Amino acid sequence: MSDNQVSQKWTEIQLKLAFYLYCQLPFGKLHAKNPDVIKMAKIIGRTQNALAMKLVNFASLDPAITDSGRKGLGNASNADHEIWEKFHANWELLTEECEGLLENKADDNIEKQDDIGYSGETRQSIVNTRIGQSFFRKSVLSSYQYICCMSGVSIPELLIASHIIPWSNSKENRLNPANGLCLSSIHDKAFDLGLITVNPDCVIIVSKKMKEYKNNVPQTELLLALDGKSIILPEKFHPDKDFLL
Repeated sequence: MSDNQVSQKWTEIQLKLAFYLYCQLPFGKLHAKNPDVIKMAKIIGRTQNALAMKLVNFASLDPAITDSGRKGLGNASNADHEIWEKFHANWELLTEECEGLLENKADDNIEKQDDIGYSGETRQSIVNTRIGQSFFRKSVLSSYQYICCMSGVSIPELLIASHIIPWSNSKENRLNPANGLCLSSIHDKAFDLGLITVNPDCVIIVSKKMKEYKNNVPQTELLLALDGKSIILPEKFHPDKDFLL
């Protein structure tokens, strides 16, 4: 890559795709040797070091990062701020935009896996939904470092990106990482049924109904023991307190 390419101003497309990647990576993997960073750098035509620096600049805009004492590089530009605000204003649209930009370059086999004869419009809706769900899952799980925020379980196959506000209740926040909790499958089910909840202070509340199940089964006792404990907070995208009301 030429010096001229490196020195060029970042385009809006490059910034969108850089932020799209930022959302899906743990804070500790925002470095030039990460294979995902290397791959995206080639796609957008920047050096991997330049992309890594941009990712850390985005981190400097994340309150979850800065409140923990980590400041990123502190060189975020006005354009970086604009991309941050655009994503937060419409996660679904910009996720679709980024996937559209990557469509002819990334190894995306989602549509190829669809063998059912849906109409073009229905098929595209299904593809977009799958893309969105994948983005949400990666963003939430990476923010929590692939650890259940209630139990500490760290087996990826058992983890679920659980919506705080259900998918069907808030279209604008379906893909918002701040609307997600990383939970194991059993904690996700209990959360979904309202047997356990999380208050705006990120403290776990066990419902009265759950407390009725005192049958000394280890799994039940483990859930009951969560009452009053704080969740493990994510590195990025703290759960929005308004969603936890």
